[in-house]
Amino acid sequence: MNLILFLEAICIFLFGQVLPSFTIQDLYVNQETVVKISAASQLMQCSAALDVLFALDGSHSIGKGSFERSKYFAIKLCDTLTIDPDKVRVGVLQFSSIPQLEFPLDSFYTREEVKEKIKKTVFKGGSTETGLALKYLLHKGFPGGRNSSIPQILVIVTDGKSQGNIALLAKQLKEKGVVVFAVGVRFPRWTELHILASEPKDQYMLFAEHVDDATNGLYSTLSSLGICNATAPDPCDSQPCQNGGTCVLEGLDKYHCLCPFGFGGEANCAPKLSLECSVNILFLLDSSSGTTLEGFLQAKAFLKRFVQAVVNMDSPVNVAVAQYSQEVEIPIQMGEYEDVPSLMKSLDRMHFTGGATLTSRALEYVTDHGFRDTLPLGETHDPQPRRVVVLLTDSRSQDLVAGSVKYARDRNLFLIGVGSEFLRAELEEITGNPKQVITYSNPQDLFNKIPELQKKICTLQKPGCQSQSLDLVFLLDASATMGQENFLKVQSFVRESSLQFNINRDVTQIGLVVYGRRVQTTFALDTHPTSSSLLQAINQAPYLGGTGSTGSALLHVYDEVMTVQKGARPGVSKAVVVITEGTGTEDAVVPAQKLRNNGISILVISVGPVLKETLLRLAGSHDFLIHVPSYEDLKNYQDLFIEKICEEAKRPANLCKPSPCMNDGTCILQNGSYRCECRGWEGPHCENRILRGDSPRSHGLHQYSSNGQQGYQSQHLHLGS
Repeated sequence: MNLILFLEAICIFLFGQVLPSFTIQDLYVNQETVVKISAASQLMQCSAALDVLFALDGSHSIGKGSFERSKYFAIKLCDTLTIDPDKVRVGVLQFSSIPQLEFPLDSFYTREEVKEKIKKTVFKGGSTETGLALKYLLHKGFPGGRNSSIPQILVIVTDGKSQGNIALLAKQLKEKGVVVFAVGVRFPRWTELHILASEPKDQYMLFAEHVDDATNGLYSTLSSLGICNATAPDPCDSQPCQNGGTCVLEGLDKYHCLCPFGFGGEANCAPKLSLECSVNILFLLDSSSGTTLEGFLQAKAFLKRFVQAVVNMDSPVNVAVAQYSQEVEIPIQMGEYEDVPSLMKSLDRMHFTGGATLTSRALEYVTDHGFRDTLPLGETHDPQPRRVVVLLTDSRSQDLVAGSVKYARDRNLFLIGVGSEFLRAELEEITGNPKQVITYSNPQDLFNKIPELQKKICTLQKPGCQSQSLDLVFLLDASATMGQENFLKVQSFVRESSLQFNINRDVTQIGLVVYGRRVQTTFALDTHPTSSSLLQAINQAPYLGGTGSTGSALLHVYDEVMTVQKGARPGVSKAVVVITEGTGTEDAVVPAQKLRNNGISILVISVGPVLKETLLRLAGSHDFLIHVPSYEDLKNYQDLFIEKICEEAKRPANLCKPSPCMNDGTCILQNGSYRCECRGWEGPHCENRILRGDSPRSHGLHQYSSNGQQGYQSQHLHLGS
């Protein structure tokens, strides 16, 4: 109870520090506050003397992708350990055909060194010989470990698909006093992890796919044994005071900064912005007659202030500047300046040209000629710094921008648009995302946008969620109202959007349903495990015609697609994307709410000049609705769509929503896991009927009534603790 009150007090204090506005200083205050909140929320630092050895399955059955997630789990767990020669020591063993010691426990004595070494561990491949790894530890003990008075913790991260019998070896290892945590990865064989884990099994079996739950579960188990104790982090440990400021504690959880002269009164002594992301930026200035001389000089003054505020010799950034009207020139090539003062002099030499506003031509030109491989001022070692074009304009383009915009995006350029408010629609078309547009109402307002531009440059993400697990279903209106020509445009949009995801059984699965005169599953979630086969299948989606019912289609998705037997994965975020112009959606509000109540998000893409009220009710809120003026404009909204879907993919998923249990089985959450309570059926998800007179076959853990009689068949699936 005291710990809960302490956590509550810290959270109240920390959230009270977050200021409502976003000034230059607040960008720093908020970042430091986030760090402190993160530290306070964990209050988990195992500081006891402890030897921890990670045994990572590096076999072919795991695969390289799941091996990387195993490493990530180990790295996250290290954050809860006080790694020190006299406290926690960490080592790593990789096993496949043979065990290989990556590093012993006495090699590295700081958390950062250990985490860096784990990151560099290379996947081996081979057969899954878990038994050989256990024999290695039985014969050699913990390499680099201390004497028997120090607790030994073995964390085995595996899919449980060993080639041989491991029961006796696991028993012998535990009899020697080794505490064994069995951590499942990918789609593990839980019966083998059950054999590996120490008693009680439900506390020592974890699921690496739910990293936070698993690390919390492991830490909680060690705490219950009296091995680890929660300690409050010192708020000054993170060195929050910058520029030579001194951190002074105020009680257990507060601090203030004593700042040197020139930094007084600034929160955390951080008075100026900087670009800390590795990036190549090309500023594209409109020098056309539409912008006028005054507008050009204003944009140049803004650029000079931005460079002075955020670029310095330590910034991992390169800058280029181009200007355009009917012609394009790049007076400052990428990185061709010795320092910031020389860059400023080059800016001063730029002059207004006048002429037509050919923005499309300029975008295509700088895509081809504006970037080259260079090391930024700060000499970053990032092999692929992001490439950003910041368009500064005050006049509408006189040529069509759609083609050049696609050309730039296809070459992995990020586009940010800065202009007057009346240009918002055109800038959104150019960037493909309203969040990458900055507008201003007057010249002074433009200069106030420097912090906003800095923030946008360093928070840009490549479209797509390449590492986030997601079950995604596209629900396409293929009715006569849509028309075959528009249906083909929607098909193209789905195909292009699918390229932004990592398609495989471990990361993103995509299903496709069309509806018109009937509802038809084109392919299920687990039908296509590769991008190539998925793209071919999207092309084969049929146009149905007839009258469509969105409500019936949503119920079809719930009953026939988002199910375990059709490939849906428990504990993975789920979303349905409905693309329609609104006809036939009157019956969809109640089915849509049913899906939302069961953990399935619904994103509606409304196509057409008028937004129908029924579509807003279908989406549930404006956050889950994208209004596209026409089918031709769909491509301009792809980045926004991907961004919204990826936000949903990061949302925590409920293991029992939708229920993975079939045949009216009941899903019960338990300690970060779930079990299916079956009646008249058996199996992990109640998929096998129990024939009359037969005794239920054992598939795992069973639930018993208080009198010792088996009241029902219960399958307990450990998916995290």
